[in-house]
Amino acid sequence: MKKSKLIVFLGIVTSAFLLTACGNDPKTPNTASEQTSDSSIITTKEPVHPEWSKNATMYEVNLRQYSKEGSFKVFQGQLKRLKEMGVDIVWFMPIHPIGKEQRKGSLGSYYSVQDYKAVNPEFGTLEDFKAVVKEAHNLGMKVIIDWVANHTAHDNVWRKSHPDWFTKDSTGKVVPPVADWSDVIDLNYDSQEMRKEMIESLKFWLRETDIDGFRCDVAEMVPVDFWNSVRPALDSIKPVFMLAEGERPEFHSQCFDATYTWSTFHVMNMVAGGKMSVASLDSVLHRNDSLYGPKAYRLYFTTNHDENTWNGTEYERMGPARDALSALTFVLPGMPLIYSGQESALKKRLKFFEKDAIDWGNYPLADFYQKLTALKNRNKALLAGGEASYERIKAKDFASVFSFIRKKDDSQVLYVGNFSKKDAEFDLGISFEGKDVMKGTAKTFKPGEKVKLKAWEFIVLER
Repeated sequence: MKKSKLIVFLGIVTSAFLLTACGNDPKTPNTASEQTSDSSIITTKEPVHPEWSKNATMYEVNLRQYSKEGSFKVFQGQLKRLKEMGVDIVWFMPIHPIGKEQRKGSLGSYYSVQDYKAVNPEFGTLEDFKAVVKEAHNLGMKVIIDWVANHTAHDNVWRKSHPDWFTKDSTGKVVPPVADWSDVIDLNYDSQEMRKEMIESLKFWLRETDIDGFRCDVAEMVPVDFWNSVRPALDSIKPVFMLAEGERPEFHSQCFDATYTWSTFHVMNMVAGGKMSVASLDSVLHRNDSLYGPKAYRLYFTTNHDENTWNGTEYERMGPARDALSALTFVLPGMPLIYSGQESALKKRLKFFEKDAIDWGNYPLADFYQKLTALKNRNKALLAGGEASYERIKAKDFASVFSFIRKKDDSQVLYVGNFSKKDAEFDLGISFEGKDVMKGTAKTFKPGEKVKLKAWEFIVLER
């Protein structure tokens, strides 16, 4: 969903992060005494990340815009290409039927769910989706689907059978969770019966389709104690991977493997636009370290479905900094995300409520991503979950250089980027010899030796 009402970026790194990560959610219990005493709520210890997720790259599928047909069957034919590009986890935006009542646009929002246990007929059938999951698994890939637990369509199947499962105002009228989300209505998490059925709906997809987890939409608008009851219920069927669209650190305590790095993303945009310095990026990364445990996965990205549609393409927001920042998402501690069309240098804002198919061309950036995903996959220094170190290297003579080394055992990765509109000449001050991942050539840095990088040029070395 569009998050303009949820994520407030004030231009001050620490304040912005605290607002998005630690702000009180009026729907979330703040103390143990406020949490439900219902016996069906199960708690568990910190989630154990699936082994396959530690060096994985995620790919977001906007199925409606993926092809002229917008179907599971057509997308299935792209799985081999994505595997060759290095994708490990395929995330589908919601695949459920879309509500018709108070629908926005002619096709409506993916996030206006009419039935949690059905498939949008525009995309195909449940059997078609099962075939996609089976093919992905055969190729060694995992599949997760988007889950909208905060709200439903006005004509959701629960509306008639369980009207008490929805939030109402003083007049008894159902209400949206946010005023301008007029096509959806808020779910009432005071209802324990609704919670139970929501969990049963999640379990349905594991049992019926053998998917591998969920990306949970506006997760911060759903009580944390509900999410804490979800993980053990799902893991009892199969080990799952859970991604929260949110930044609250407590989400990692029991349910979620990964959370969004909205704060870092905003700073990257500001750095690209010359409105913030490298020091701001240092600050937000340091803030992440102070708020999250070393095992927490953070999802890094330069675009996604919300940003592309509502705030502009990578090229609009980041301009010539796009490549350097995209490469950065692969080497920071965490998990990188590729959005549909990035491999084809997508330079248009995709419509959200209408058909607007991606023009794929000849995938001009597929090789760019393949080199980065291969590095992420093979080099232990890029493992997520606190298994590899991060050491910031500050260059001499040029403050706009952003560089660091990741290490694990004998494996190392060095990133050096000129985050400036000006060409740079500087002394990195370290000795490092390795292979240039993007060029495939040997490269050596020595103390006292001047390094030259053009504006927004970057280097990734491994050894």
